[in-house]
Amino acid sequence: MGSRPALLAVVGAFAIAFSGILVRLADVEPSTAAFFRCAYAVPFLIPLALRERRLYGRRGTGQVGLAWLAGLFFAADLVFWHHAIGAVGAGLATVLANTQLVLVGLAAWLLLGERPGGRLVAAVPVVLIGIVLISGAIGANAYGEDPALGVLLGILTAVAYAGFLLVLRAGNRDIRRPAGPLLDATIAAALASAVAGVALGELDLAPTWPEHGWLVALAVSAQVVGWLAISVSLPRLDAVVTSMLLTLQPVGTVILALVLLSEDPSSVQLLGIAILLGGVALATTRQASRMPT
Repeated sequence: MGSRPALLAVVGAFAIAFSGILVRLADVEPSTAAFFRCAYAVPFLIPLALRERRLYGRRGTGQVGLAWLAGLFFAADLVFWHHAIGAVGAGLATVLANTQLVLVGLAAWLLLGERPGGRLVAAVPVVLIGIVLISGAIGANAYGEDPALGVLLGILTAVAYAGFLLVLRAGNRDIRRPAGPLLDATIAAALASAVAGVALGELDLAPTWPEHGWLVALAVSAQVVGWLAISVSLPRLDAVVTSMLLTLQPVGTVILALVLLSEDPSSVQLLGIAILLGGVALATTRQASRMPT
């Protein structure tokens, strides 16, 4: 799989871009969608993880523990994000969630001592301006039932998402076997989502058809195909290609939500999306002069 990382990156990003659409089509409570997205993915990931164990042996206890911790972050990410979709729409919620790109850089600086570059520092105010415009605080006719709440939930999603990526990265040091850590994180996320659903009173273990069909499609496309492909491809891609991949998801979701769900963001919100994505690109791409020749 790793021999064609660019192709896998495109496949993975496109698969994840559909996740917000599938959540809206499933039309179930946020914790229910999060639980079934992970639970339905487990049977597909188990044989892949077992194959990795046969080839490379068992992973260390510490690595397994980090993968499970990553799953807890992922559960929080999913629950917040699914609530954000209801408040501000699938497209805008996905854009907001991907501000994690800047948060990961800041967290690496504060927690791991990795000093950020000037591009990341310059990107922070740009991203914040984009968030304000998406929230609907400026202008009229903002899309979403509660744009301001959607922005708050989107930011919380980004924080949880950043934690998930940082911890999963620490728990997946062997790039030869991405399925094992992803399986552990997915199981942990399913359990944590179920607990959150019970606490919030929104867990439904018996959705009807076609809700189950949309949830299975969500699990297979986003959780299995999307995350597995991205897990394989990201360590093998150049920084510029990685940046393009990570910004492809929110752009794709906004376009798909507009076409398939008739979500119609205001012109101010669309401007906010453009500014936010510009800030993300600024934070994650390298100067052309630093590109390898």
